[in-house]
Amino acid sequence: MATKNERRSRRGEIFDLLSNHRRRYAIHYCKREGEAVTLGDLAEHVAAWELDKEVQELTSAERKRVYTSLQQTHLPTLERAGMVVFDNRTIELTEDADELEVYLDVVPGDSVPWGVYYLGLSALGFVVMGGLWLEWIPIGTVPEIGWATGLIMLFAASALVHVAQNRRMRLGEMERPP
Repeated sequence: MATKNERRSRRGEIFDLLSNHRRRYAIHYCKREGEAVTLGDLAEHVAAWELDKEVQELTSAERKRVYTSLQQTHLPTLERAGMVVFDNRTIELTEDADELEVYLDVVPGDSVPWGVYYLGLSALGFVVMGGLWLEWIPIGTVPEIGWATGLIMLFAASALVHVAQNRRMRLGEMERPP
């Protein structure tokens, strides 16, 4: 069993791995393919995603720049961390790569982080329930159980959307990396 310091160190290592977009893109591509991939194919897709181009539109220099970076820096880093097996030609994810999902809560640019959303939803719940308790909200229109049921349904619907979005935004689940 790992000690608290070992777990903290491992968590820091994983956040460091995921802090680089090329490593995230490499993991995404490997997960999406579901089998060993060639370095050339990986470099093409990573370059295309970085430059927001189609693979066919890439220049040889753009491919080579990403290829070299992946070969010399990013894939050896992922291999040392136990996330991939890299033999200079092919890359394959290890079982340890599955643990990376826990550390990725991808929030689209036009979205509110889920923690903030749930905090706001909780604040709304406290305001409504406090208003009912202090009789600021007239009970005659909707009984207290109706307000409570509505709030619970709002939390349940939010949780369902949250789970669906998290599954959709996982590395390897979409065409382009999140």
